[in-house]
Amino acid sequence: MDYNTYFGFKSAPFSSSPDDRFYYNSPFHSKAILKLLHVVDQGRGLAVLIGDIGTGKTTISRRLLDYFSSKPNEYEVALLVIIHSEINAGWLLKKIAVQLGATVETDNKIDIIGHVYKQLTLLNDKGKKPVVMIDEANMLKSREIMEELRGLLNIQNDKGNLITFLIFGMPETEENLRLDPPLYERISMKLTLPPLDEESTMGYILHRLKIAGRAEPLFTESALKLIHQSSKGKPRLINTLCDNALLEAFIEKKTFIDDSIVNQIVADMGM
Repeated sequence: MDYNTYFGFKSAPFSSSPDDRFYYNSPFHSKAILKLLHVVDQGRGLAVLIGDIGTGKTTISRRLLDYFSSKPNEYEVALLVIIHSEINAGWLLKKIAVQLGATVETDNKIDIIGHVYKQLTLLNDKGKKPVVMIDEANMLKSREIMEELRGLLNIQNDKGNLITFLIFGMPETEENLRLDPPLYERISMKLTLPPLDEESTMGYILHRLKIAGRAEPLFTESALKLIHQSSKGKPRLINTLCDNALLEAFIEKKTFIDDSIVNQIVADMGM
């Protein structure tokens, strides 16, 4: 028997793997998604969502990706996840071109830009809005890359930009964008993702327990408050604390989670 069976869960409530079923629409998450959709639909060009590690940037980006992908006649969406800081402008441009549907068989930057332009024009003629989402954009640290992004934003018609960039990254992303001041000035919307407040933290935990199949109370109110305090409202840390607390309660054969269990986990993790 594992703790899922012991507590009556149909699935693990605090897994670190992305799962749309467990999405918790906190007030800020809801507002951020609406604002980013506005930027895309109005052709405003560039929006930036900044947040610390574990605050839910990737969750919002995947939620938007699912939305755009569900409307293939309205949007052409590309998602780029930057995994290291050594990429160059040519690689990024080619990746954008290919993900937007262009056929690119060259590494010549000028030719690649030409392919991007033609593809954007084609998509515009079809009435589609091209969206490029860049996650972990804090890894983009060269001025050359910023200049090329600005160059793509210069592709416009009388209705506005032919492409929209949604940038997701840690706080240093903003300084990277400042490497090219004209690009920084073109940011139409900048959002900073805060941690969950105490009420939202409680709602988040209870929501995930309910989706996992647990209707009865499991955490005491004081334990929930302690989890918020120890995690500082970061969803990733909330998941870690709750997962470990469930395991500890299962091992000790307890039927609920109180302060003593949470304090033990906090101490074990050095939080």
